[in-house]
Amino acid sequence: MFSKILIANRGEIACRVITTARKMGIACVAVYSDADRNAPFVRMADEAVHIGPSPAAESYLLPEKIIAACKETGAEAVHPGYGFLSERASFVEALEAEGIAFIGPPAGAIAAMGDKIESKKLAKEAGVNVVPGFVGEIRDTEHAVEIANDIGYPVMMKASAGGGGKGMRLAYSENDVREGFEATKREGLSSFGDDRVFIEKFIENPRHIEIQILGDKHGRVLYLNERECSIQRRHQKVVEEAPSPFVTEQMRKAMGEQCVALAKAVDYHSAGTVELIVSGADKTGESFYFLEMNTRLQVEHPVTEAITGIDLVEQMIRVAAGEELSLTQDDIGIDGWSIENRVYAEDPYRGFLPSTGRLVEYSPTIPGLTEDIEVAGKPRRGVAHGAGSVRVDDGVFEGGEVSIYYDPMIAKLITWAPTREEAADLQIEALDAFRIKGVGHNVDFLSAIMQHRRFRSGELTTGFIAEEYPDGFVGAPISEDFQRRLAAICAGNEFTWQNRARRISGQLDGDVGQSGVNRVTTDWMVKIGDTRHEVFLGEGHAVVDGHRIEGGCDWMPGMVEASAWHDDGERFGLIVERDGAHWEVTTRGATTRALALPLSLKEHEGRMIEKEPPDLSKMLICPMPGMLVKLHVGEGETVQPGQPLATVEAMKMENILRAEKQGVIAKIRAGEGESLAVDAVILELD
Repeated sequence: MFSKILIANRGEIACRVITTARKMGIACVAVYSDADRNAPFVRMADEAVHIGPSPAAESYLLPEKIIAACKETGAEAVHPGYGFLSERASFVEALEAEGIAFIGPPAGAIAAMGDKIESKKLAKEAGVNVVPGFVGEIRDTEHAVEIANDIGYPVMMKASAGGGGKGMRLAYSENDVREGFEATKREGLSSFGDDRVFIEKFIENPRHIEIQILGDKHGRVLYLNERECSIQRRHQKVVEEAPSPFVTEQMRKAMGEQCVALAKAVDYHSAGTVELIVSGADKTGESFYFLEMNTRLQVEHPVTEAITGIDLVEQMIRVAAGEELSLTQDDIGIDGWSIENRVYAEDPYRGFLPSTGRLVEYSPTIPGLTEDIEVAGKPRRGVAHGAGSVRVDDGVFEGGEVSIYYDPMIAKLITWAPTREEAADLQIEALDAFRIKGVGHNVDFLSAIMQHRRFRSGELTTGFIAEEYPDGFVGAPISEDFQRRLAAICAGNEFTWQNRARRISGQLDGDVGQSGVNRVTTDWMVKIGDTRHEVFLGEGHAVVDGHRIEGGCDWMPGMVEASAWHDDGERFGLIVERDGAHWEVTTRGATTRALALPLSLKEHEGRMIEKEPPDLSKMLICPMPGMLVKLHVGEGETVQPGQPLATVEAMKMENILRAEKQGVIAKIRAGEGESLAVDAVILELD
């Protein structure tokens, strides 16, 4: 076994590898860029080596710097995590030339599966179902149009070396191909150093299912069940779960055996994932097709670990050291259900645009990277919660920066429970207590998905987000009953706030809690949106618009996190903030802004002056921090609705900004190649 390994990665996956290596008694070396100098993974490691400036191309993507760090520290092996150098065959060969082990598959398997064009050919030869498409070299845009017309729309254009949702464009028409082909090539070149593109038929209403495989150097390859990864946006996964609510035992066996055959065809060892697309219209589950093979550890590996009890990182290390797998296929079972939500630095209220900046506040549900525990008689990583468990994998800290240089994922929230419904309920409860300030984040959106009727029923496709939120996300829907509960909470908070103020000023003595005795008023008007509620506060209950609500809230001045409960046993977490005269209460995937006034002042509320927002309809505003890659128009040009105006690159993704209405370009305010802040004005229209 190795005595020291180097982790050629950063963030949460570096922390994750260190956690397991430490459990195995293996010393760890971290490498870091300027941006990560104070990152948690650097502090966790036994040693750390600085490898260059913040851009990945000048640090994490340079094999020579990784190898130099190995030599400097005496590291015997390298774990690549995912992304960066994890699927670069030349890196594996360079390590082998220096006598350094690679904790991953052989170079030949990486090369074969890393090229999406060649991998499809190999998959077909191995007897794996493949999606109809064109896997040869595409000369130019006109050739791409010809191919797409032959296949039949819709088609998907993909960068051959792509991954993580980058370098992909969906085309429903010839115009889409003409507009997106070159952008797909640029993204492939920018992110992966390879501008080759292939085109395949887009399977409508598809599910994205993937099979986790694990092999050793002695010829044994196993499949560790499947993961459902259908909920995506921009082809990047948001929610993953294991097992899939769609896959039957028969399907699982058929998929698994095909994936094992593919792995054996390229002499695969270590952990890997074969991604499949399944037609949602096929109720038999027989229409599944090979998409690609990821020759590395996946972001979503924790859900597989949760239902199998297998530490995949540990197995990767043992396989790299030459050990045989101690498991057989019959040993692989399914215990309970696990769901993972990816907490991203992106704003779902603004079209999921990336957000960067300082984490002014960062308080996850539980501390990240918790130690192993025992739940339901079996070892698991996380914190026990009732009959289930909660796990947070992260690599950030309060006060740290979410950088423009790397992926916007902040953390992964993983729950395990005996049933899918319980695992989802545990996610909702955990998300209620996940507090982030300083950058936009998707916590509300994740909670909304967990509560969504369609998610709860398991009716998932990769179009879930586009279909269920066609006009964007505005927060999880709140029922009338729940809004009345929030009105009672806000009235109680205002009562507590005012009583405390009076007590400090000497006007009151005694208890200042929501069930206290020195009450100034018990009758309130609470305005939420355009709705006004009349609230009477009693002992252990409230009456809202004539509806009696039994329960309470433990909020006190100075608290940000609180909880409320109902006498029927329901309990929900709250994030409570005061903004001027208003209360902002975040829970169950929505932030409720409320004004609470004594009922006697109800008639005066309508006379309160509210500031009108500025008119920005004649400006093109940059929706996220990024670089202006291209201006599609010039001053004096007339534009039509939907016409491209500018392309902004952020997090290695190109975003086309379009005209919302007809107009004339009056003034260009930014130039190509310029770095833009969020809300920067790009151009003005007449």
